[in-house]
Amino acid sequence: MVSFTAVVNPAAGSDPAAKLIPVARRLREAGATVAVEYSRSLEHAADLARDAAKKGDVVIAAGGDGMVGGLAGALAGTGAVLGILPAGRGNDFARQLALPSDPEALADLLLSAEPRAIDVIEVETGDGAKRIVVGSVYGGVDSVANAHINRMTRLPGSLAYYLGPLRAIATWRPVSYRITVDGETREERGYSVIAANSGYYGYGLHVAPDAAVDDGLLDVVILRHAPRRLFFAVMRELPHGTHVRRPEIEVLRGREIRVEADREIPVGGDGEMLGTLPATIRVLPGALQVIAS
Repeated sequence: MVSFTAVVNPAAGSDPAAKLIPVARRLREAGATVAVEYSRSLEHAADLARDAAKKGDVVIAAGGDGMVGGLAGALAGTGAVLGILPAGRGNDFARQLALPSDPEALADLLLSAEPRAIDVIEVETGDGAKRIVVGSVYGGVDSVANAHINRMTRLPGSLAYYLGPLRAIATWRPVSYRITVDGETREERGYSVIAANSGYYGYGLHVAPDAAVDDGLLDVVILRHAPRRLFFAVMRELPHGTHVRRPEIEVLRGREIRVEADREIPVGGDGEMLGTLPATIRVLPGALQVIAS
């Protein structure tokens, strides 16, 4: 029977320790062993994941998208297997993988599903730092909103994900971007550039509805400049993915993307702040083994 190590982010927004209890109980009742480790930081969580993988355990990321991305960075390319217990405020990558919310169903999936090879993103920001991201990398009004959301730690996710974007949009000035996709360069003025492995970000927004986590490509979504009233119309369509029909939206596909801007713009990924533009974003095909529906 398989062994698991759950790496818990105690600061995640939806009480991961409480959510882990019924999942761990079900796993143990089935004969599995379950160790639980509590992380002090993303770096500490990555160390715990590497130690567990060396023992041959399936590593369970018990937290939000940032925790999933952090553990993916530790395990990508090693052949180790990652499971996910969604317990953050956004849980967008779990949404993309169609993971069940019911604890017993999730435990049964962890016990029975064959690991699946999926792509991850390597992003290198302007300071030369490299990170692994599983969902998407973005620079623009959404990354500014992300920074606001991360400061709203006392608010429930739904409220933080509403107020953060409003604050970002209220002070936004369009950016002139230089975007290079697989060697082809274009210049655009707009609100954001998103390089998406997963279709969802920002608490259920279906920003890249055709994105797939196992096709070896990233969907590059460009939100061009438009009057503010049209931008709000796009925002209303984002949860359904219908925004991509608008002329203000362009979607490209590629393996390596370089994004530059005419002023300092933060870069976000998996709900975490990664640095500032410029950024080079590459897909690493099939680099991570994950348990998914």
